[in-house]
Amino acid sequence: MGKVVDTSDADFDVVTKSDEWVLVDFWAPWCGPCKMIGPVLKQIAEEREITIAKVNTDVNPLSAGRFGVRGIPALLLFRNGELVDRETGARPKPMMDSWLDRHMAS
Repeated sequence: MGKVVDTSDADFDVVTKSDEWVLVDFWAPWCGPCKMIGPVLKQIAEEREITIAKVNTDVNPLSAGRFGVRGIPALLLFRNGELVDRETGARPKPMMDSWLDRHMAS
């Protein structure tokens, strides 16, 4: 199904345009909620045709700045390279699934 990839400022645009659906996870190693959402995102990648692009904001601040990310985890959903929606904060898997279903089902 999908995959999880580490993404940097340098390859951000290439990754977000690489697949039809890409969910970008802006995170940092010191962020507790970011650690909580990690396994949920891995599960989503296993269940859906989606790429999870993980961007560590500590070492890749440019992409986060470009999209006005103020809090993490910040999740940006792209379809064919276009930003579709965004969420901030850790969510339980059922909430993540319903958020993704709203966009991916159409």
